[in-house]
Amino acid sequence: MLTHCRCLLAAMLVLAPALSIAQDVPEAIRRQGFLRVGIEATYPPMAYKDPATNERRGLNVDLVTAIGQELALEIRWEEMAFAQLIPAITTDRVDFSGSSMTDLPARREKLSFVDYVSTGAQVFTTAAQQKGAMRPADFCGRSLATPRTTNYFPQAQAWSEAHCVAAGRAPIRVIGTEGAAAARADLQQGRADGAILGAEYVVFLQQQNPGTFVAIGEPISRNLSGMAFARDKTALRDAVAGALSRMVADGRYAAILARHGLDRQALPAITIDAGE
Repeated sequence: MLTHCRCLLAAMLVLAPALSIAQDVPEAIRRQGFLRVGIEATYPPMAYKDPATNERRGLNVDLVTAIGQELALEIRWEEMAFAQLIPAITTDRVDFSGSSMTDLPARREKLSFVDYVSTGAQVFTTAAQQKGAMRPADFCGRSLATPRTTNYFPQAQAWSEAHCVAAGRAPIRVIGTEGAAAARADLQQGRADGAILGAEYVVFLQQQNPGTFVAIGEPISRNLSGMAFARDKTALRDAVAGALSRMVADGRYAAILARHGLDRQALPAITIDAGE
């Protein structure tokens, strides 16, 4: 399955629009001197608050900060819940979203994406609750918690229909939660047998809690995560994509991903609206 996913991802990148790396920042933004960036800071290792200092940390924070430096613009963060990000983008409350958002065709009716990492819905559990499970199908007839506001919720339901019900097995009981922290709490407090979150988040949990969390097989889906823009802000989108492309070329992008242990999710090139 992983080989298939990697081939699919490679095909998406090959077919993606070529990017210019010399796009100019729109004059109105240049005069403004800053970028308003929406972020949900509860999803490590992408964006979260350091419990010791309450400062924002994470891959997205570092990448957007580097983009601001590359474009010579100040970054002004606007913190909000994930569910508020799309309305904030489409009503011009923010210039773009610095949170990870899966680039999906349905979302592109309102948004356009600068894709910067691969992602996937990863099933995981605790060592105490694993009960011999080695692959996602071992959760047929059991429960998995996942945020209802993300694409992981319908993906989990669809995967259950295709791989559990179609095989004559009991479906997975998919529990919708208010976010990643709630899904993890449901798992750890025994309200769910496992959980589904982004592969990047599961990596972080395993790093922070050695021996506690167990990833079950490969992700049940593979897609691209992007920074989201309103569809009419193509000039700003292209300027940000160009900044990221220069960071890929000179190694800064790879260094930032490596700092957060996300080397496996790096892309060979920045793309626009290439998710499927």
